[in-house]
Amino acid sequence: MPLRLVLLSTAALCALATPALAANEADADDANSIVVTGSAQRETPSATGLSLTLRETPQSVTVIDRQRIEDFALTNVNDLLAQAVGINVERVETDRTEYTSRGFDVTNFQIDGIGLPLRWGAAYGETDTILYERVEAIRGANALMTGVGNPSATINYVRKRPTKDFHLKANAQGGSWNQWRVDGDASGALTRDGKLAIRLIYAHDQRDSYLRYNHVNRNVYSALLSYDLTSELTINTGYTRQDNNARGVLWGSLPLLYTNGSRVAYDVSASPSAPWTYWNVTDQTAFAELEWKGRNGWQARGRYTYNKRDSQAKLLYAFGYPDAATGLGVSGWPGIYRSPYEQNLFDGQASGPLKLFGREHQVSLGVSHATMHGREFSQSTLSYPSYASVSDWAVNGIYPAEGAYAAEVLSEDSRDMLTRIYGAVHANITDRLKGVFGASAIWLRSSGYNYGVDQTRRNSAFSPYAGLVFDAAKNISFYASYTDIYNPQKEVDVTNARLNPAKGTSIEGGIKSEWFDKRLYASAAIFRARQTGLAEAAGVFGVGEAGRVGTTYYRGVDTTARGFELEITGMITPQWSISGGYTGLEVHDRNGAPTRTYLPTKSLKLATTYSIAAFHDLKLGGQLRWQNAIRTTDSAIVAYGGVSTPVVITQNAYAVVDLMASARIAPYVRASLNLRNVGDVHYLGSLKWGQGFYGAPRSISGTISVAF
Repeated sequence: MPLRLVLLSTAALCALATPALAANEADADDANSIVVTGSAQRETPSATGLSLTLRETPQSVTVIDRQRIEDFALTNVNDLLAQAVGINVERVETDRTEYTSRGFDVTNFQIDGIGLPLRWGAAYGETDTILYERVEAIRGANALMTGVGNPSATINYVRKRPTKDFHLKANAQGGSWNQWRVDGDASGALTRDGKLAIRLIYAHDQRDSYLRYNHVNRNVYSALLSYDLTSELTINTGYTRQDNNARGVLWGSLPLLYTNGSRVAYDVSASPSAPWTYWNVTDQTAFAELEWKGRNGWQARGRYTYNKRDSQAKLLYAFGYPDAATGLGVSGWPGIYRSPYEQNLFDGQASGPLKLFGREHQVSLGVSHATMHGREFSQSTLSYPSYASVSDWAVNGIYPAEGAYAAEVLSEDSRDMLTRIYGAVHANITDRLKGVFGASAIWLRSSGYNYGVDQTRRNSAFSPYAGLVFDAAKNISFYASYTDIYNPQKEVDVTNARLNPAKGTSIEGGIKSEWFDKRLYASAAIFRARQTGLAEAAGVFGVGEAGRVGTTYYRGVDTTARGFELEITGMITPQWSISGGYTGLEVHDRNGAPTRTYLPTKSLKLATTYSIAAFHDLKLGGQLRWQNAIRTTDSAIVAYGGVSTPVVITQNAYAVVDLMASARIAPYVRASLNLRNVGDVHYLGSLKWGQGFYGAPRSISGTISVAF
């Protein structure tokens, strides 16, 4: 899409907001009165463990609520996070996705504030959003609540809970590439006194794809119970299961260069996969929680969570460089992998008011213990079949034969144990100055092996956190925060030894404000994060490394990321919502040279909706996602006249615009239409690993919703 269209789209969205921004401003006493599409000015403990509003939290927080999820049909987490300010979704494969923020990988994902770093830094399959009330992105280091200080972001999924009032909602959706989906969500009390409540959730989603051979079939089940033992004590328990079965999957992506260094031209549907590949992931979660809310403002919660993931995959990786004249030279690497993984998480937390020096403050204390056990059984290929000419298989879908496999071996058997103690205080220093001070201490123990690498480690760290918020006016606050970075790493160096933890510091400062009776929230932030010893890809193991052929080894580098973020979210009028922001970023190595250039340094995300209640409750909306050009350097086997020469691969700047419309067509019945990538823009989803595949072209879907 040309830059002119990007500027016009941005100008249109901003122009729509201009008249309302000139309206009279008023202040309200209740910071929780806001109801916002895209982000709500509600209390959230995700960043500090304290129940603070967005304005009171000395970090950048974005909330995508249920209304925006439904308006724009964001039925999976990847589509949702692609719309979150400051978050990049690295679509390196169809069923293994990585995320970045502020120049670094996002690895901390939580449910209701509890969780562990992603296994190997990636998410598997497509996580359905039907289970969650909202999704929060806390940007910057968050060791206080995660135990691991990664300066990118922490993603917190807030799950739906049983309600005492009855409600029922069901949706039926159909769309491009034979996609159809049905889901249902029912909640209510099982007893007359309302003490026992239940919530049942189900979703079925299946589709073909614009990518050749690819097909996804997903089923989601959830049952949650809530029982009030007393007026102050509640038991919550639940079970969730998601089966995400995919065929024709990508393991790696398309080779992008010919042997002479020129780019290979692909159709948007091109895929190096085969119909016999699959990647089936089953995620199961069970939890039990005891929650106490005292009349004196204190509350406590103890929770046990069990997570189990079973992944079974038959994969095909395309490697090598085709010859520009013949199109030959790409080989296939099939493999079969079975990966069971289990987690046990225990967490206890208490928070409440504390009077000191004539003022009331808020205190939060917690302790958690987690164990993880991961295994991977693999069957390597006995041969490396060749692809046909790239001009044939990229267009006509000619794939290599499957071949035979070696006997299954246990390639990984590793265990991790993480224990942490954390605490924070929201100090009411003066009427206008508030502080958030806290710390987290962790003890990490690992054992076992992974493809010949000894996983044994014993790490411990203490990470302080400090933040100040100064109310310059009734609706404007300035803030600043600091925290340490301590990030254990699983990557190995060229000697096959695990890298030491990355260490550093993260600082952030800015301004937060509320407008229109606190219906609209706006913020501006600057940030800087420094890390030493951060893993950076340095090469690929050759045939001399048994069991690791073709896998990446790393080196520790010193990296500094700095930038700024602008964000606005809320209701301009009772009918008009807006949500979005702009991110500017620089990432440099110790010598000041740009690094991690596969990440955009400028990105813009905006969404808006407008409701016309008098006309069948009509709602119209659009969202824009733009980023500047990115690049990576391929230093592998590309030669000019026999001389190895690095080649720069570039993805130009692009913008994707989505549109939506919905209306009430009968009592309790609503119809909606979503049009994605209106301009049918062709773009590569990531350049992180020097390969890539195209993002989804223009598509359409329609939904009928029934709600009581």
